[in-house]
Amino acid sequence: MRATDFWATPLGWGLITFGQIMAVLVWLLISEAFFLLADRKIWAGVQMRKGPNVVGPFGLLQSFADLIKFVLKELVVPSGADKFIFLLAPVISFTLAFGAWAVIPLAPGWVVSNINVGILYLFAISSLGVYGIIMGGWASNSKYPVLGSLRSAAQMVSYEVSIGFVIITVILLSGSLNLVTIVEKQGGGFWNWNILGGGGWKNLPVALVMIPMSVVFFISALAETNRPPFDLPDAESELVAGYQVEYSSTPFLLFMIAELCSILLMCAMISLLFFGGWQAPFPTPFLASWPATAVSFFGFMWFFMKLCFLFFLFAMVKAIVPRYRYDQLMRLGWKVFLPLSIASVVLIGAWRVFGPGG
Repeated sequence: MRATDFWATPLGWGLITFGQIMAVLVWLLISEAFFLLADRKIWAGVQMRKGPNVVGPFGLLQSFADLIKFVLKELVVPSGADKFIFLLAPVISFTLAFGAWAVIPLAPGWVVSNINVGILYLFAISSLGVYGIIMGGWASNSKYPVLGSLRSAAQMVSYEVSIGFVIITVILLSGSLNLVTIVEKQGGGFWNWNILGGGGWKNLPVALVMIPMSVVFFISALAETNRPPFDLPDAESELVAGYQVEYSSTPFLLFMIAELCSILLMCAMISLLFFGGWQAPFPTPFLASWPATAVSFFGFMWFFMKLCFLFFLFAMVKAIVPRYRYDQLMRLGWKVFLPLSIASVVLIGAWRVFGPGG
């Protein structure tokens, strides 16, 4: 058997898939360390202070020092807690947060699983992610974690509805549930991005709907990931750090990594659905003469730049917007975003049927 034939066997395919999974996992973990540092630096800059600047040059190794600290700390389990579920909850949150990245295309050809229902897969994973938080709050056997976990569940479910309707508008424009197809249809320049209606200048009137919908998605993503100003599930002034108050050491670290991974996932989703993903904002006919690997790295560069910009917006919102009350949070989700997103689905559907391309 030739060496090339081996990779067509089940064992070879399994090794390739495992290698892809590890490549994405290692990239995500290393990236999270520096995104966390950037988050703290941006917050410090807004408050006119330095932020982490001691561990490593410019504080670049601060996240790795925090990792070592968490791993070496004593693991404390409350005496009245359900120990198995208490320790299982952060593992579930961590696993589901990283599992969602299986269908995220990072560049042309760079996706672990290019399935035709990638968006439905993401909906399923995000829905299951609520269970890790509820289990962690309930298993702690304390009132504050239970209240925090119930708040988080209500908040995540509420804003998933708005996110779902916004994604439907993108599906109507693209005609596909496959994330790779959605990105490919936005190629050729920024005027083909879904935020401007997709499909070139003839769909530009759709931008009047899609630009507000991108803002709704962004704000809903903040609430979905318990990010300020919607960090009510772990509001220190009310619930003493919420569902994770009884956690320490590695389980607490797993919750924090899962939360940051979900934030990066939302940034990636905004990039893929509205801003063309790996597509450059200008036509790229010169890529036809490039080797496939160089084209992939070129696309990954644009994807990563958009990811960094959107994370910067997340960090700035955290630094400058005051926290909402819980009744304000629920009112925004159910009485403002839900009617807006439903109306946008109707308008985009009408455009697809009666518009120029109908």
